[in-house]
Amino acid sequence: MNDDAILTHPRLKLFLALSRTPHGVIDIATPALAALLCLGHFPALVTTLLGAITVFAGYTAVYALNDLVDYRTDREKVRVGGYGDGEDYLDGVLVRHPLAKGVLTLPEGVLWAGGWALVAMVGAWLLNPVCFYIFLAGGLLEAIYCLLLRVTPMRALINGIVKSLGAVAAVYAVNPQPSIIFLIVLSGWIFFWEIGGQNIPNDWTDIEEDRRFKAKTIPVKLGLARAGMLALACLVAAFFLTFLLVWISPLTFGMIHLLALAGSGVWLLLLPVLRLVEANDRLQAMDLFNKASHFPLSVFVVVFFRLVIF
Repeated sequence: MNDDAILTHPRLKLFLALSRTPHGVIDIATPALAALLCLGHFPALVTTLLGAITVFAGYTAVYALNDLVDYRTDREKVRVGGYGDGEDYLDGVLVRHPLAKGVLTLPEGVLWAGGWALVAMVGAWLLNPVCFYIFLAGGLLEAIYCLLLRVTPMRALINGIVKSLGAVAAVYAVNPQPSIIFLIVLSGWIFFWEIGGQNIPNDWTDIEEDRRFKAKTIPVKLGLARAGMLALACLVAAFFLTFLLVWISPLTFGMIHLLALAGSGVWLLLLPVLRLVEANDRLQAMDLFNKASHFPLSVFVVVFFRLVIF
């Protein structure tokens, strides 16, 4: 997508691109799933509505924060031709990094992220003050994650923790005293899914730019072959933790539900990562990222229908 085409985008679309809203909307399924699995039933309507607003605001703010903290680095990458648009890539459905491309100003980005962060903080406090502090911790860790780009690939561990915090907050929103075992399994499930299905393939797609700018990512540091094997190990762990997670939930699941979970895990996680390991190809990394992004949503659909129908 050229600059002229970007400039014709409605302003709202550019702000939504800053927050990667198409991806963020899919991500909302993860905290919703966590709440349902923790309770074993639907929460009260007021909690559901307030939670939905808070989660949307939180993801919108944190994704925008990522671009704000990475603003200078992203500008450098754009100057040398990085971050193309128009690819079959979930995070590029609208415009990748509109701040860095100059189609949004830095003050606009700050106001956008700050406004949604305020909404998220108010909502989190009303749900449970613990959620408020979890949101603050998530924002701080996200900033640290971005600042470590040229320091260590171990920053991916922070990314995994940040992604799990949204689900943990959702659990506390519906249950002030949740099971510690449930929280550990839930966090581990999201952590391994994030590293194998999001962090590694996402960094894989930008590996040339990252090498040029001496970024310390897993694909750059380990090489593509070992990064692929690590992604495979993480997603196999996430696949099996899915069944442990539903087992420790108050809900009971029949064979049809377990088969649906297994099928979605194979289709969205295992087959794409095996193709990536075999091909070591950027397009396969992009395909893994896109498919894996929908895995928590697929689990949510199974749980939702289990509650509504059988």
